[in-house]
Amino acid sequence: MSQAKFEKAVEIIGALPKDGAIKPTSDDQLYFYKYFKQAKIGDNNTTRPGLLDFTGKAKWDAWTEVKGVSKEEAYQKYVDKLLEILKSVGDEASLKLIAEIEAA
Repeated sequence: MSQAKFEKAVEIIGALPKDGAIKPTSDDQLYFYKYFKQAKIGDNNTTRPGLLDFTGKAKWDAWTEVKGVSKEEAYQKYVDKLLEILKSVGDEASLKLIAEIEAA
């Protein structure tokens, strides 16, 4: 998996309209988060957030789950997940985004 495809997928996710047809679930968002962090930074070596930071803890735990995953594998998992979501929506806009990723 190329970094270019990964970067295109990141760009697409960042540009998704909140009220659009493509709506990643909370679990999907955590999935993207953990593989984004793993691809960009590597293994999590930060301190786990405090007890009342529920979102922070969920993100920290998700990122820690993928410890040891290579940058290339993180790219692959991230892009594959977005392609899966886009294919499940299957509208014209989604098909266009799939083509953009595949062309990157």
